[in-house]
Parts: sequence; structure tokens; C-alpha cells
Amino acid sequence: MKLTLGISPCPNDTFIFDAMINNKIDTEGISFELVVNDVEKLNTLAFRHALDITKLSYYSYVYVTNQYVLLDAGSALGKNCGPLFITKSGKQKSDFEGRVIAIPGKYTTANFLLSMAFPRVTNKVEMLFSEIENAIVHDTVDAGVIIHENRFTYQRKGLVKIMDLGEYWETQTRLPIPLGGIAIKRNIPAEIAQKVNRIVRKSVEYALAYPAASREFVRCYAQEMNEIVRNQHIQLYVNNYSVNLGDIGKQAITTLFAWARRNKLIHKINENLFLPLAESLEPPA
Repeated sequence: MKLTLGISPCPNDTFIFDAMINNKIDTEGISFELVVNDVEKLNTLAFRHALDITKLSYYSYVYVTNQYVLLDAGSALGKNCGPLFITKSGKQKSDFEGRVIAIPGKYTTANFLLSMAFPRVTNKVEMLFSEIENAIVHDTVDAGVIIHENRFTYQRKGLVKIMDLGEYWETQTRLPIPLGGIAIKRNIPAEIAQKVNRIVRKSVEYALAYPAASREFVRCYAQEMNEIVRNQHIQLYVNNYSVNLGDIGKQAITTLFAWARRNKLIHKINENLFLPLAESLEPPA
């Protein structure tokens, strides 16, 4: 069986999925047709139900809960790893009402957090995440929200932090920030969905056990060519929540949904957000 699989080019995704895509682990008879796109493009593909399995922003998941269900493995959650709201050094770091703010996509968790922390910021421009730093440097926009490996590079360009939106979330909730998850179509048979979750988990475990094995695959797709930065990115976003969400990870996700509902950003959702886990994580003998 072949399933389409959408991931981003970011080091945490390529690190996690290298083993299963490149046959370094047993994929139990399933092959994967890889689709690599920026996370906001993956969000829009999810809205069209275009991929069998896909990475997507947790905020975008609120719009597709009837079509997709979250896998327990492969997610990006954590502490001290949230999006950063930044501007150019020397610019006023307050009162951004009416100013032009770059965001990495309307349906990203980054934009959701910006809306929560700065509700009066409404003049937003969507950009590819890797273009936001330069847009601020060249005064195309007044400020912007950066994600992924850009959090390690913005200061080199004379940019300064207005707020760590992840810290804002953590202060408000005392929970890890849910950034992106892996979802599978609900119409895929349950035994196949369980198998895919098992494969993703084993791919994460392989990557963590043999971190050098994915180096070339990660390098081929990364926006940032500095290996130190790539490794910092992986260490920040790949953790125990990537192996399995656990109770705290699930609580963080449901809290994000509650925030969205309370602020009238969503209405009806499928309450069964998470793939029910099989009693055994091992394949049948």
C-alpha cells in the first residue's frame, strides 16, 4: 500500500521521517509518496483533503477535525520553542496597531498566538517563513513572526525580539506549546492508521538513537545551511512529545482548541481529536 505523506522541509520533520521514508526501519508493507512543502502550504492541502497523512499546524487542525485525526507520534511540542515576534533594532517595540506585520501563514499556530497576545494587530501580510527576516531588514514590513530555524539567526541581521509567543503561552497555561502535529485521514482503515502511527513512532525512535543517520536527508531540505543551527533546531523541536503525546501533550492541544473556541475563532469540531491507541504498540506476530 502507498500513502501520500506531507512534511515540511524543516530539520525536525526531515529528522523524524528520514528512517521511514528511506527504508531504515520496517514500514510493514506501506510505502510513502513524499510531498515536501512549507507548513502553510501543507495546511491548505489539508483543507482540500489532498494528502493521506500530513504535518499541519495545530491551529489549522481545528478546521479539519472531521476529515483528519491526530497521530500520537511525530508532533512538535515543547517549552522555550515558540514563535518569536521580532522587529528591526531601533524601532519602537510597542503599539503595533496599524503597522504591517509579516506572518508565516494565516492558519499557523504562530499567527494564532500573535492574535491572542496582540489582538489589536490586524494589518498582517502572509509570507514564506524564510522570507520574513529580510522583509523586516528592508522595511517591507514593520515587524514579523518567525518560526523554525530563524529563531537562531534573526539577531545576526540586527533584529530584536518583541515577545517570545511561546513564553506567552506557557505563562498563561503552564503547558508546552503545541506547534505542529501529524494527522491521517479518518477514512483510512483503523488498522492502517495504527500501523502508520507505529511506523512514525519507530522512525522518531530510530532518529533519536542514530542522529547522524539522517544528516544528509536533513541537509538536502534545510533552509539554513549551518549544521550547528540545524542541530539546535532538531534538539529544540524533537523530544518525548514527538515519540508520543502523552497526557500533558494532549492537554496542551485541547487547551489551544479551548482558547480558539473561547475567542470565537472556531465553532463545531470533532471532539475525537486523537487516534485511539491500540493496546500494543508492536505489530502482530
